[in-house]
Amino acid sequence: MAKQKFKITNWNVYNKALVNRGSLAFWLDGSAMQAWYDEPKTSSRGRPQRYSELAISTVLMLKRIFRLTLRAVQGVIDSLFALMKISLRCPDYSCVSGRAKFVSIPFKNPTRGGIAHLVIDYTGLKVFGEGEWKVKKHGQEKRPVWRKLHLAVAAGTHEVICAALLQRSGDGKLIASFLLTE
Repeated sequence: MAKQKFKITNWNVYNKALVNRGSLAFWLDGSAMQAWYDEPKTSSRGRPQRYSELAISTVLMLKRIFRLTLRAVQGVIDSLFALMKISLRCPDYSCVSGRAKFVSIPFKNPTRGGIAHLVIDYTGLKVFGEGEWKVKKHGQEKRPVWRKLHLAVAAGTHEVICAALLQRSGDGKLIASFLLTE
């Protein structure tokens, strides 16, 4: 089946849709704003915690989603609060670092330590583009171009551990590309 082609008639709406792909919306509920700072407990010893567990887990989730350092995510959150004209402050990066091990984050951590079973799969990939045109115009090539994708997947979590792309070009050279996921 040939690839379907769609003619774009409304370029203005199409361009706006492409621009809106990069938009970022950040909502902060009123109850979350009230729970941002921790209530001081008079019975415990030591300095009272200023920020709640909600604030620390929010910072850690944004750090993980956008792959930022703690200092960078502190700047992002402070600038978001300034843009939203909210009188909240982001916890200091050292505060977040110290409390990170005591806060439970509802994020699935990648399992790298105990992979019990590793499934390796390889799939042939069809070469599109100039290769298809060349075969139609000049006939079959003497040395075919092929690509194989090898995947190493953790059987329990279905997480891609490693990917290798092997390809043989028209001049007979074998090229390998490896991708190790973090």
